Amino acid sequence: MPRKLKTFRTSLGFYDLAIAAPSMKAALEAWGAGSNLFHQGIAEETDDPEVVAATLAKPGVVLKRPAGSNGRFAEHSGLPSEMATDKIGHRPKAGQAKPKQKPEPEHRASATSRDKEATRKAAASSEREQARREAQIRQEEAALARKREQRQKLIAKAQAAFENAEREHEARAAALEAERAAVEERAQAEEARWFRQKEKLTAVLRQAREQ
Repeated sequence: MPRKLKTFRTSLGFYDLAIAAPSMKAALEAWGAGSNLFHQGIAEETDDPEVVAATLAKPGVVLKRPAGSNGRFAEHSGLPSEMATDKIGHRPKAGQAKPKQKPEPEHRASATSRDKEATRKAAASSEREQARREAQIRQEEAALARKREQRQKLIAKAQAAFENAEREHEARAAALEAERAAVEERAQAEEARWFRQKEKLTAVLRQAREQ
């Protein structure tokens, strides 16, 4: 079953970008982002009806519009109007020196600095989380090892008790068997003695009756 699509948007360079994708990761890959823009606060999921409708009409396609504008997102978009006018109105004439490039706006440099700081914080947070998970795993493994050791001790104790009881039973059974054999032997001797005595007494009794 295909995953439900969500609408994500961000702002990169001269354009606002939007896409209908199954996950943030898929959106970042489609935008060609080199870092997690969502963690940096530059990208977000949106439920704007117009943006959602435009992206769902072309799922998986990166739509764009001039940065900061309220225009409709489309697969192809021109440059922001101010930049287009600036390029046409300031095109140098033949023989005229090209105007010097303006220094990078302060707000853009500030945004870059914020991006780097956000990336650094995200990396540090990820490292702390990884260290926490590793420590938790070590604790769980140690607890399991202690439980296994305790279980082995209980098993060994129970096994020793069983073996001792078994040896005691065998010793008692052997003693009883020896006693039974001795009693049987005495009983047989008594039967033999009585048989001999009985024969003699019977003979005497017979003679007495015949006289």
